[in-house]
Formats: sequence, structure tokens, C-alpha cells
Amino acid sequence: MVVMIISLTLILFGFNTIKQAPLDVFPEFAPIKVEIQTEAPGLSTEETEHLISMPLEQALNGTPQLKTLRSKSVLGLSSVVLLFEEGTDLFQARQYVQERLGLVAGRLPVVAKPPVMMPPLSSLSRVLKVGVSSKTLSQMDISTLTMWTIRPRLMSIPGVANVAVWGQRDKQLQIVIDPDRLRASGITLQQVMLASSDAASIESGGFVDSPNQRIAVRYKNLTTKPEELANTVVDFKNGAPIRLGDIADIEIGEPPAIGDAVINHGDGLLLIVEKHPNANTIQVTKNVEAALAELKPAIKELEIDSTIFRPATFIERAIDNLQNALVLGALLVALILMVFLRNKRAALISICAIPLSLLSAVLVLTALNVGMNTMVIAGLVIALGEVVDDAIIDVENIIRRLKLNQLLDVPKSKLNVIVNASLEVRSAVVYATMIVMVVFLPVFFLDGIAGAFFQPLAMAYLLAILASLIVALVVTPAISFMLLDVEHEEDDIAIVNWLQSKYSRLLDTILARPKKIFVAAAIAFTATGVGSFYLGSEFLPEFKETDFLMHFLERPGASIQQMKKISMLASHDLLAIPGVRNFGAHIGRAEVADEVVGPNFTELWVSIDPDINYEETVSAIQKTMHGYSGIFTDVQTYLKERSKEVLSGTSSSIVVRLFGPDLAVLREHAELIKQTMQTVDGIADLKVEPQVLIPQIEIRLKKDAAKHYGINTNDIRKVTSMVLKGTKVGEVYEAQQKVDVVVIGAPESKSDLRAIQELPIDSAFGPQLRIKDVADVYFIGMPNEIKREAVSRRIDIVANAKNRDLGSVASEVESKVSAMTLPAGYYPQFLGEYSAQKAATQKLLGLTLLMIFAIILIVYIDFKSHQHTLIFLASLPFALMGGVIGVFLSGGIISLGSMVGFIAVLGIASRNGILLISHYRHLIASEGYQFGLDVVKRGSQERLVPILMTALATSLALLPIIFKGPISGYEIEYPLAVVVVTGLLTSTLLNLILLPSIFLKFGKIKT
Repeated sequence: MVVMIISLTLILFGFNTIKQAPLDVFPEFAPIKVEIQTEAPGLSTEETEHLISMPLEQALNGTPQLKTLRSKSVLGLSSVVLLFEEGTDLFQARQYVQERLGLVAGRLPVVAKPPVMMPPLSSLSRVLKVGVSSKTLSQMDISTLTMWTIRPRLMSIPGVANVAVWGQRDKQLQIVIDPDRLRASGITLQQVMLASSDAASIESGGFVDSPNQRIAVRYKNLTTKPEELANTVVDFKNGAPIRLGDIADIEIGEPPAIGDAVINHGDGLLLIVEKHPNANTIQVTKNVEAALAELKPAIKELEIDSTIFRPATFIERAIDNLQNALVLGALLVALILMVFLRNKRAALISICAIPLSLLSAVLVLTALNVGMNTMVIAGLVIALGEVVDDAIIDVENIIRRLKLNQLLDVPKSKLNVIVNASLEVRSAVVYATMIVMVVFLPVFFLDGIAGAFFQPLAMAYLLAILASLIVALVVTPAISFMLLDVEHEEDDIAIVNWLQSKYSRLLDTILARPKKIFVAAAIAFTATGVGSFYLGSEFLPEFKETDFLMHFLERPGASIQQMKKISMLASHDLLAIPGVRNFGAHIGRAEVADEVVGPNFTELWVSIDPDINYEETVSAIQKTMHGYSGIFTDVQTYLKERSKEVLSGTSSSIVVRLFGPDLAVLREHAELIKQTMQTVDGIADLKVEPQVLIPQIEIRLKKDAAKHYGINTNDIRKVTSMVLKGTKVGEVYEAQQKVDVVVIGAPESKSDLRAIQELPIDSAFGPQLRIKDVADVYFIGMPNEIKREAVSRRIDIVANAKNRDLGSVASEVESKVSAMTLPAGYYPQFLGEYSAQKAATQKLLGLTLLMIFAIILIVYIDFKSHQHTLIFLASLPFALMGGVIGVFLSGGIISLGSMVGFIAVLGIASRNGILLISHYRHLIASEGYQFGLDVVKRGSQERLVPILMTALATSLALLPIIFKGPISGYEIEYPLAVVVVTGLLTSTLLNLILLPSIFLKFGKIKT
């Protein structure tokens, strides 16, 4: 009764824990990452690299536990990314970086803004993409509402790390300078800046003390409107005031765009909500959606579309599919128990092991802060058929011994029979379970993304198996004592009798002609081994998400306006496809965002109806995207893209990373590598990373003229910076909202090279000059971006595989590129999915050899016989044969999921083999049988039902996944399940057919 009460309490507590457990699609699989962004307005790409990125690299290189150091320099922006070793504490890593950053920040150029450490983000950081548009408001008004109403509310939600806003158009009070009007009035730029700054400055007014109180003095700002600022006096000429409005246009404007957005068919803002590591995606999503609903009265003029990208939908569908598989699998297992066990009560006892084992595993996982995700649930599904094995073996033996006890002249007590029956199989049960657990240990030694994905699966599986062992040792005998009663024993079930009868005849035939069986098995094993060389390989499969991202990569130097035109065209084309529900695109960059790209980069997002034909819709999207000639395009799912980015920093499956010091040589040899890769069959989406020369305007000081007029480079930089991008001179406040006051040049003063040459500049000796008087202004080719890694420049040549498996394509690429001759100081590195899959496979194979050695050691400790240990070892390849057949049936591609499936089926086959041999040994050692045909026949027949039930229970638990195919949530689990089921099929058949012959032939121990 004590055991029963504890068990029921555990079940209730477990169900309550499951309801509160956080849900996500995958565990955190990205390494600890810290990103430093430094704005440097006006600096060219090379200046940004030399003056900012390299000093930061030198300061941060050697940070404790640092694994990889990367940087990217673009016009006016430096991004330095640090990736840390596995197991590094996130906040400790950020502390290390902050300490070093503080030492170098003061040595950066004055033009650089303080380096900013980006917020920590999850592996799958993007929780929601929210489109904000309006039929009545301008983009500036939408931006104001978004930045002052929506974003602050979303940032306050627990788990939200950042809300990046694309298409933002901040309101500015702009003083638009016309150089001609300045010259005509005799006013200098410095005077305009000074007058504007005084008018928009906010200073403390101090206070006045009276006998009773202290009264603050406030200065009311009178320049909140353009007409008020226009009345600001700049200077007096001939006794008459010259106002700002006389020499400049004062208007409401917006800063030059660094990015833009398209929402469905028109303008708008795209909000990207990102989450902290380990934050619950579903909970954060629901909280964000609730906050948006709460804000509706305040933003009623805005149209909010929060379904452009919603990964929670995929998670909910995937988790729901896996939960259905778990429930259906449990019902099928229960059904098979009811069919095969001779007693309904016995079936109930065995079924009790399912909730007890799985819920115990969940409780331990929760205690270890491991959240529920598709990999954890998959581990429980795989374990589902096995958690009943130990209970089945125990119950089946108890029933058999109770029946035999009734035939004795003096029957023993029920308690005595149950205890002895449990002890009889206890050794085999414990050792078999230990072997299953040892088999899965190599998964825990996987590192990188492979380890992050499969370690939670292995942990859930092992904890469930361990819990099932404890249930078999403690709970099953107790419940058997309470429920089993030999007087109420039911008649043998017909199917069991029929199976045993057929098996007995089959054994007679097999044991009489063992050589034919040996030869047939050897031929089958050889054929399977040869066939395995024709299998392809991949790292991770395609995920069946209903949200898709596509990239538009135009030639470097393309404008935001050009990219927006193409994006608008794409929105009409994609929304015309049946099943595509909505569209969002972000172009270029956003403030405080993790995309460090130029205006030529656009990311398009669509979501499709889950009820339409998935393959047809995806094919239509791909066909549409390939219709844009001259632009690089691709179609991906977010999960796939993120896993690729974690592996190599790019969104492609095959990456050849070329390192070297000189950009021109890097570009030249990158093109040669690209030409070599083009000869590989199956290569697709091949491109060289666009690190190219683009036109940039260079201004070089004329030394003699500049010296004559007392002008230096910084004077010119200030003028051009002010005219071209604007210079903030102050700020005003309207209804609690800050509005920057900016001095900026008129559009015509920055339209072309000549306009820049004509810009006015004040000399130290009075006369106002033009830029061309003291400097040469001309076009020059400059890099659009410079990437570095491991303190060296690098460039990527990337591709994907099409119409051929990834492993074969990548292997051929690696072979051909490695054969190329490169200059001294230049070398390639091979990254991407194939490299990660190859490294993980090699590690698994090496660890598997150690694991097999450990299994042999465990079996020998149990058997204490070299012969019987070797016979057991001979049974292991049986499972691998079926696994290879399963890979062929599921597409002929070995993925990481398939590899883990081989490990799982190896453990199950080991269990059945050790149980069969243990029973032979028990009959000889404890029941007085002599080694020979009778021992083998009886032992095999008595273990027929437990072995068949074990195989059927595990297979039926996985059948829902196999029948549904690789749908959402089953993408990784499907190949794993196929390998396990087909491996079980062959291992069970060969264990029951071939192993008795081997034992009869070689099992006799010589004394």
C-alpha cells in the first residue's frame, strides 16, 4: 500500500509539473555570444576596420573561454562578435567583455560613438514579426506611435530582449541649409550651428530660496514649432536682424534612412520581437499578443499584423503532434500488452510503468531546469515502448512461476513465489538496462549544435529507462502481490499459443540445419554492408514550418529605394500565390538590431495557410523567387537558417571560408574557388560573399591651400557630415516626446559630386570658401564590407545542394578545393552542415567503439564466460542491418537523427540478446537442464513472448511518427523512428532464429 500511495502521488505531481513546464521547439543550440556594435558616422569601411574593429579585436582577443572572434566592418558601423566555449556562463562572459571594453573604449576615435553591447539573445531569438501600417497616418506618425507607445510596452514584457524596428522614420525639426542663401547673407555655418544650438538647448534654471521653501526656475522652450525656430536671430547686418528663416528652410523632416520595411502591399514598420536565452517562446508570444490587444484603444488608427512570422504556431503544432504520437503510442502499447499477456491484471501492472517512468523523467528534467521541447518529447516517445519492457519481463515470469507453483504437491506461498520470480530475472533486467543506458552515453559527448540538439533527447530517454528499472524492481512486484491471483488466472490466449506452436516447429527446422541459416545471414549482412556505402548524408532535415524567409541580395551599392521597389513587386507576386496569407520585408538595417548589412540586403517573410498543400505552395514560392534575374534569392525556413548561421555564420549549407591578408587577392582566389565549385554536380545557390569595391566619394585635403586658409581635415568632415547626414544641435519636447533639432543640407546640395564640391566652408581668416577650393573631391573604389575572423581577413564562398545529397556534394567540393594551389598566407576552411555532420559522425563512431567495449565488459561481468559474451556480441550486427534498410526506405540519406536511431536500436537489440542468453544459462544453472537442444528450445520458447512484446511495444510506440511522415515536429524524429523500427524487425527475427543456432553450436562451456 505504501508503494501504491507513493506511485499515485508521483503521477499526480508529475501531471501538475507538465502543465507548468515551459515549451519550446528546440533547446538552446547556439554558443554563448556577445556582440559589440560601434557606430562611427562618416568613416569608410577600411577606416572602420582599422580604427575600430581591429583595436576592439586586439583588446578582446584572449578573453577567458573565448572560442571564436569575428568582426564585420561596413560604412560607419563596426560589429565584433565573440563566441564562447560550451558551458560558459553568459553573464560571466559579458562581464569579461565589459571589463576589456572599458579599457579600449577611450582609445577609439572621437568620431566613434561609445561601443554598445547588444542584449543577450536566444538561439531562436525571433519570437514575433509584427507589421504596423495605416491607411491614414504617415510613416513618421506611425513611427512616433510605435517608438513612444508600442515599443516601450513590449520591452516591459518578461523574456523580451529587444524590439528592433525597421522602416522607422523619426520626427526631426530640421534646419535645411541652402549654401547660396548663406553666401548671399554673409552668414557662416558656424553661426547657424551656434544660433540653432542656443535656441534648442535645455539648461537647468537653478532655484530661488525663500524663507519657507526652495523654488525651481524653469525656462520654457519656445521653439517646438518650425515657425518659432525660424524667428531665431542668427546675426545683425546693417542693424537689421537676420533670422534662421531668412537663410534656411525650417521644416519637419526625418533622418536619412538606414533601412526600410514593406508590409503586405505597402509602407509600414516591421517590428521584430526578440527573446532572452531560455525564455519560453509560447509564453512570451502570448504576452506580446495580449499587450498589443491591450494597446488597441491607443493605436486604433494603426493596422497590426502579428502573424507575419509567429514561430509559436510551429511549436504548438509540433508539440501537439508529438503529444498525439505519445498518447497514441501509449494506447498501442497498452493494446499489445492486453493481447499478449495472459492476464488483464498483468497487463494493467505493466501499463502502470508508462506514466510512472515518463513522469519521473519529466520531474527530474524539470529539477535540472531542462524545459519541454520537441527533442525531450521525442526522447520520451522513443522510450515509450521500452519502459514497459522490464515490467513485462518481471510480470511474465511471475505469472509463469505462479502457474508452475500450482502444479507442485506442496505449493509455496504467493509472496515466496513472487519474490523468487522477481529475483530470477533481476540480474538480466538490471544488466540489460545498464547496457541500454551505456549505449546512449556517446550522445552526451557530442558538442556544438549536434550535442545541443540530441543531449536533451538522450537525457529524457535515459531518465525514462532508469525510472522504468526502478519501477520494475520496486513497484511491479508490489502491485503483482496485490493484484495477481492464480485462482483467477485466465486461459492462455489463442494468439500466444499459435505463435509458440509455429515458433516451435520453426526452431526444429532451423536447429536441424544451422549452416544454411549462417550462410543466409552472412549474405544478408554483406549485402547490407555494401549497400551502406551508397547512402547519402545530411546534418539536419528541412523543417515543415509555415513561415518562410527569403533573401534578396542586390549588387553592393544598391539604394534603399531600389530595394524597396523590388520588395514591393515581390509582395504582389507572393501574395498572389494561393495559400500565402501575408507578407513582410525589412531592408537594410535598423537601430540596435542584430542585422549588420547594407541597403542592398532585404529579408522577405511570408506565412502560409497550414491547411493547403505544403509542397505545392513551397514550390510556387521558390519558382516566384527564382524569377528575379540579376538578384541572388533563396527560400528557407527560420529553423534551418538559424542552425546554418550557428554552424558557420552564414545561411548556406556549404561554406568555403578563405583567409588571407589582402582583399584583392582574397576576391581573386574566391572567384577561382567558385569556378572550381561550379564543376561539382548538385551545387546550387553558389555565390561569393559580396565583398567588392563600390563607388565611394573621397575628399582629400589640398595641403597648400588648406594651410593658407587655416583649414584641416576635421573642418571639412564637420561640414560634409552636417550637410549630408545632418548634425544634431539640440532637442525639444512635445507631449513627453523628444524631437531632435538638426542642421542638414538641402537635397540639391548633396545630389551629386559637383554639389559636394560646391559646399561652403568657413576659413580661419574670414572669407567663405567652397570645398573644392581646399580639397579634391572624386570617386574611388572602396570595399563595401570587410569581414574578419581569428584576427584575419576572410571571404566566404557559399552554396547549397540540390538534386543530390548534401554529404556527397560537400565532400566533392572539399576534395576539389583542397587540391587547389593558393598563395602563401592564404588558406581555406570548410564549414557548414556537412562539416558539422562529419565531425559529429566521426565522434559518434569513435565513442561507439568505446561503448561496445563497455557493453562487452558489462556482459562479461554478468556471464563470466568468454564464449557467451562473444555469442552476445555476434547478435549486435542484426540491428544494424535493419537500420540500414530503414535508411534506404526513408530516402537513402543518413542524418544525425538516423545515427542516434542506430544507437537506440543497438541498445534494444542488446537487451533482447542478453535476456535470451541469460535464460539459457538460468535453465542450465538453476533448473538442472543439461546443455543441448532441449535447453535452447525451451529457453527460446519461454522468451518468445517477452521478446516479441518488447519489439512490438517499441515499434508500435513509434508507428504514429512513421505513418504521419516528417510533418511538423517529426522532422528529426521520423528518420530516427524508421531506423529503430526496421532495426528492431531484423534484430528480433535474427535473435529468435539465428541466436539459438549460434548458442547451440558454440555455447557449451568446456570444463
